[in-house]
Amino acid sequence: MRMSHFFAALGLLLTFLTPRMAAASSKAELVEILKAVDERQSNQGDWRSFVYMEQKEKDKVDVAYEALVFRRSQDQRFILLFTKPKASQGQGYLRIDKNLWFYDPSVGKWERKTERERIGGTNSRRSDFDESRLAQEYEPEDLGQEKLGAYTAQVMKLTGKPNIDLAFPVMKLWVDKETKNVLKRQEFALSGRLLRTSYYPRWKKAYSESKKADAWYPEEIRFYDEVEKANSTLILVKSVDMRTLEPNLFTKAWLESKSR
Repeated sequence: MRMSHFFAALGLLLTFLTPRMAAASSKAELVEILKAVDERQSNQGDWRSFVYMEQKEKDKVDVAYEALVFRRSQDQRFILLFTKPKASQGQGYLRIDKNLWFYDPSVGKWERKTERERIGGTNSRRSDFDESRLAQEYEPEDLGQEKLGAYTAQVMKLTGKPNIDLAFPVMKLWVDKETKNVLKRQEFALSGRLLRTSYYPRWKKAYSESKKADAWYPEEIRFYDEVEKANSTLILVKSVDMRTLEPNLFTKAWLESKSR
């Protein structure tokens, strides 16, 4: 090959490679994407939702749950109260002062839990029902872009920041580049073992008076257990109300009163 042909071929190769190289996102750009994800889901006030959960486990009968979820942006308080089935009715979780508590009315006792706790025996975690705080809790690393069905997703690895109690310390995240909605997550243990894969096929918006703008939330989430392969959890958010809640709601006394 002549030298002139070599450089022409090299130039053509670089022409094709350069756009892909330029598409790599810096850490600062990834942090901005995470902030956009968080902001899109934030309602900057109080939140009440009614959720349906369905748990499938190998060699067991499917179990359907219903629950009320309450949360407050200002101090990151959170309550999940089971209303069905009868065996779980009155059980609830309370997050206050960065501590997660579980209450079982059948024994009348509170038990402190970690963020890794499975909610009600399903494959969901407390953070699955709460506001997104990815930019506060994780450091991102660029993994490029991928097509996910009809969507073009920004893919990134997220590593939990020090001294934060997280359900999953490492995560692989797919974010729709156009809407900034989360499409898929793979969640790992520190050892690198894949624990759970999550899909977010449907998103919905509702107007928030406190935010003076729309707040988006996943209307449907599907969790697949990667350890017990036959197990899965479906979550459907049936209704949302962002009006101000009563001030003393986020207390152990309130949750106990609803469990009687």
